[in-house]
Amino acid sequence: MKIGDFLDSRAIIVDLKATNKREVLEELSDALVAVDRGLDRDKMVQALLEREKLGSTGIGDGVAIPHGKLEGLEQLISCFGRSEKGVEFQSMDKKLAHLFFLLFSPENSAGVHLKALARISRLLKRPSFRKELLQTKSREQIYEILTREDDQEFHAMGNQP
Repeated sequence: MKIGDFLDSRAIIVDLKATNKREVLEELSDALVAVDRGLDRDKMVQALLEREKLGSTGIGDGVAIPHGKLEGLEQLISCFGRSEKGVEFQSMDKKLAHLFFLLFSPENSAGVHLKALARISRLLKRPSFRKELLQTKSREQIYEILTREDDQEFHAMGNQP
């Protein structure tokens, strides 16, 4: 499984306008609804807020990976957002979050969900990768960077296309 399999380039927000956690979750959910009108934004936001009650998905180093499961969803979906000014996300390191990777999976797909979270987390742990994502200017460039790095990691782990 590669990021390009579940991230639609149209669901990338180059400059999030949100100023708090709830607004980030709403804006990212809106990006997914814009790509798939069959999604229910209110259910998505509610699922994300419920997950956040268990503990922040702000993993530190300016990164947050909000995620949840949705009833009726048939496959993994995601979107990416970047906030130049940063948003307080109750991250473990107490720093503002700038890079957000939102992930939704079908209700009964724990294995796929965990694999996707691990893959995204592994990629975003690299300082040079985060820096490149913060400096790029367009949606297309962000998508290209994400898929290029993911492809490199995919092959480095001994996987075949």
